[in-house]
Amino acid sequence: MKKLAFALLSLSLLAAPALAERGNKPCSGKKGGVSHCSNGKFVCNDGSISKSKKVCSK
Repeated sequence: MKKLAFALLSLSLLAAPALAERGNKPCSGKKGGVSHCSNGKFVCNDGSISKSKKVCSK
């Protein structure tokens, strides 16, 4: 039983960074993703400007 608990804990620790990174992108969620870059800011597919501190250069 301890081996199973250890294995599940190990897998969850390995998956945590990938899950945390998923929602940490400009224009994620209802914004629909990044449409393009304008003056170093991300423009979302819904037309709004992302509040991200990252600078884009596309």
